[in-house]
Amino acid sequence: MDRKGFIKSSSLLFGSAIMSSSVSAIPLSMVSSNANKLKIGVSYYMIKEDLSLLDKLKLVKDLGFDGVEFNSPVDFSIDELLNAKNKSGIEIPSLVNKDHWSKPLSDPDSAVRNFTIASVAKSLQETKELGGDTVLVVPGVVNEKVSYQQAYNNALDSMRKLIPYVERTGIKIGIENVWNNFLISPVEAKAFLDAIDHPLIGWYFDIGNVLRYGWPEQWIEILGKHIFKLHAKEFSRAKMNDQGLWKGFDVELLEGDVDWKLVMQTLHNVGYNGGWLTSELGGGDRAYLKKVAIQMDKIVQLY
Repeated sequence: MDRKGFIKSSSLLFGSAIMSSSVSAIPLSMVSSNANKLKIGVSYYMIKEDLSLLDKLKLVKDLGFDGVEFNSPVDFSIDELLNAKNKSGIEIPSLVNKDHWSKPLSDPDSAVRNFTIASVAKSLQETKELGGDTVLVVPGVVNEKVSYQQAYNNALDSMRKLIPYVERTGIKIGIENVWNNFLISPVEAKAFLDAIDHPLIGWYFDIGNVLRYGWPEQWIEILGKHIFKLHAKEFSRAKMNDQGLWKGFDVELLEGDVDWKLVMQTLHNVGYNGGWLTSELGGGDRAYLKKVAIQMDKIVQLY
């Protein structure tokens, strides 16, 4: 070995020794905590300051959020979003399809279903271009005009028709639990996923939505690794009972009936690896968003 090679080798060995010593000095609990910590996101519609797209993303980044979730198909060009994303340093981990309510994937009219299948396909492509990995989709709606069985059959057929698009893009679909009178138990939700039987179609679990008729930790136990992403909401059963159904949401994070410590522990136990907890609350100004960021940070510290 010549002198130059020897010096280079010695430097590498010396540097490795320092790195090894430094890592050994870090408490294992600290390493594990940082590695496991969930990132916190905010829905774009929650940002009520009168600012440009870029300045809104800079604002929430400065307030402590790691990512922003947009509705899709998006109201901006992909280039605009990528420019704002890169300049702000924010992430766009997921998108919410915005056509699944007005034109459900369970609709009796095949033309309506096909419209939303195409819309979700576009959302999948947009998510890929923006560097995300999941699209939120509501799979169906049961009402006085659409029976449960009809909704189930149509929704299942629509989800299966979306499989080629998730495979083409590599982007996941997360089915969300909402107040749609459909898939209202965790056992049924898992059975629906089992019937689809595809690794890129799972669940986007809304923690607060469940409290109307269940307990989030029980859903988490059953859905397990099928959970791709998480929405954070709070809910008060007392307000629901005393003031009306929708008043249940009128409560601060950490001050309702969600047992956040148990929820986070259960997520940890089932090996949740979606990486994100995104707020989906009423919007507000800078002060409001800062308060939400602090509340969200307290929640993810329990994970």
